[in-house]
Amino acid sequence: MIAESGYNIGYAAKKHLATFDIVEKVPGWLALLSIAAGIGALFIPELEQKFVSATFLVLGVASLFINFYMQDKDKYAKAGDSLTGKFHELRALYQHVKAEPDMADMSAFTTMHDRIQAEALAFGIPKQIFLSDWYAHYKFFWQAQTGWMDEQLQFKFWRDKMPLGLILCLAALLVWAIVAASVFLVSHAPFAICWK
Repeated sequence: MIAESGYNIGYAAKKHLATFDIVEKVPGWLALLSIAAGIGALFIPELEQKFVSATFLVLGVASLFINFYMQDKDKYAKAGDSLTGKFHELRALYQHVKAEPDMADMSAFTTMHDRIQAEALAFGIPKQIFLSDWYAHYKFFWQAQTGWMDEQLQFKFWRDKMPLGLILCLAALLVWAIVAASVFLVSHAPFAICWK
């Protein structure tokens, strides 16, 4: 029960912090990339193509959407920090419970768990930015210490540690690459001349 709450609260903390990071950092990186491409277009003809221009136009519009979150970014940081504090409280509680004998009275620990969980629910912000799930998975499973939860929940790589949306995107990309390669090979193979 504590490990499940730890997962939920810890992941929520990372999701709030992921939204903060995206809002804080991505517009600057997009601006730097756009400026670099604009300068590069002065002497690299490939950067003058319409596709490149359209790509940077889409990135500019994406940056505008990110700016909708700018006024609330500190709320996301504060909520993420508060949830991280509750996550650490749960980890400490888990260690205390784990140290208790099997037949010990757990009612005090149950009360503490319920309090921590109720306090954590008060911090959450439901509206999160696009791709914060993916970034939160990275921040939670690859940056945070989750071993204490893994003892109970036994996280699986594909089931838990990789976002489903990323898996589906990678699968679609693989299918597209196979189809594109097949079409290319069929149209450029020596026997393709016979079919024309």
